[in-house]
Amino acid sequence: MKIISRIIWGTVFIAFFGFALKNDQIVTLQFFLGYEQSAPLVILLLVFFLSGAILGILAMVPMMFRHRKDISKHKKAIAEIEKERSAEQRANMQAPQSDSIRNA
Repeated sequence: MKIISRIIWGTVFIAFFGFALKNDQIVTLQFFLGYEQSAPLVILLLVFFLSGAILGILAMVPMMFRHRKDISKHKKAIAEIEKERSAEQRANMQAPQSDSIRNA
């Protein structure tokens, strides 16, 4: 499986590298207020791809912290339930005590 994964990643890398070599034309990106930025197309695509990936990761951060908080709550609840269960098992395994009724 590791070999197949490496072959796929190598193929993807070669495809993207070929894409970069074919798209080396200078492109002018025009912003508001007359600001312009000229750069190769492949560089601009890479910058926008990376910025999108970073924004996506940042959007996931609050959800990740919420899930971690829920997991810690559930772990505490499970530990408490296991503690109660082990106490019940110890109580059930003890020999029954005899009645203290005396014959008079």
